[in-house]
Amino acid sequence: MTRRLEDARILMYSHDTFGLGHLRRCRAIAHSLVEEFRGLNILIISGSPIAGAFDYRARVDFVKIPSVIKLRNGEYTSMEQHIDLQETLKMRQAIIRHTAESFQPDIFLVDKEPMGLRGEVEDTLAYLKASGTTLVLGLRDVMDAPHLLDAEWKRNDVMRKIGRYYDRIWVYGPPEFYDPLAGLDVPPQVRARMDFVGFLQRSVSQEPAPEHRPRGDYILVTTGGGGDGASLIHDVLHAYKEDPELTHKALIVLGPYMPGEQRQKLLKKGAKIPYVEVIEFDNRMEELIADARAVVAMGGYNTYCEILSFDKPALIVPRVNPREEQLIRASRAAELGLVQMLSSEDSCHPQVLSQALKELMHRAPPSQTSQSLRLEGLRNISQIVGDLLDDRARTQLTVVKG
Repeated sequence: MTRRLEDARILMYSHDTFGLGHLRRCRAIAHSLVEEFRGLNILIISGSPIAGAFDYRARVDFVKIPSVIKLRNGEYTSMEQHIDLQETLKMRQAIIRHTAESFQPDIFLVDKEPMGLRGEVEDTLAYLKASGTTLVLGLRDVMDAPHLLDAEWKRNDVMRKIGRYYDRIWVYGPPEFYDPLAGLDVPPQVRARMDFVGFLQRSVSQEPAPEHRPRGDYILVTTGGGGDGASLIHDVLHAYKEDPELTHKALIVLGPYMPGEQRQKLLKKGAKIPYVEVIEFDNRMEELIADARAVVAMGGYNTYCEILSFDKPALIVPRVNPREEQLIRASRAAELGLVQMLSSEDSCHPQVLSQALKELMHRAPPSQTSQSLRLEGLRNISQIVGDLLDDRARTQLTVVKG
């Protein structure tokens, strides 16, 4: 049932440097919330170069901040090569602060990076805290290997700052799957603010499918944004080329961030293989997954939620650099029987990958292989947001009466 609110506002921040994950997660939450609450307006601050390639529901909009790119070594550089990184970060920080001042949100939700890219939201967090905004940090089910996350957060004094600024911490996964802060020294007051809301279930839009959508039975191969996905796609094409018995149709989506040279090579290579179709990008990936017979992926958070949401047999080949997040998630999901995992060392052997692809066609969907299939995140977030906004309304009413 849709609830009516009087001009409630949520501001979201998604730093988006390398992939599509942060923006797609914020967008899924935003769409779910505006469906639940009439009178709620949501604004997403995004650094994604392709934020405008997605459609947004009524009462959800985005503000684009200048893009930066995360390099393979974990460092950053400006998207516009002629602008210095420090200049870009200064512009981003100013736009974020100005947007918060103009929008005056009831809730500010920060995705994954507690202080933003290079600390760019700390100034805005301090301003909004003083204004009485509820500050929420959203964490993925898996952040990174504990020793890497611990070192990064200690270097930037992050845990103390989380305790200082944030009122709530939402973990986008169930507690029995993984604890994103496992192995870190978490103060009791920070631990007390954590809600494990569950995985974020995805749904398909009611819009008619575009003409280019494939018909019939296919394996979907996706590497998310594609920035570091070329080697997996190369491995799949190589397996098809080397094994004449591998004849099941495959739809390969390269992703918008794949470097141009790699993209051209893979398009050319794919064109020579009869059972394979290669496309560059689709802004409604959830529909491609929903229609697929099975999925081959690197196992980023959104793809994993879609595999579970649409109950698809999946083969995950996780990346291990610069973060170990995908490896940890895939290992845990494989341990629970939800997916099959193959290392990148094994996937580069065509006969090994070919065999795994054939087995994938006979694999049971996740719902039949594990009980750990709860996707309650969006419903639980709606409940929490409703309670937070009710509390704020009561407080404001008391102040007015007083």
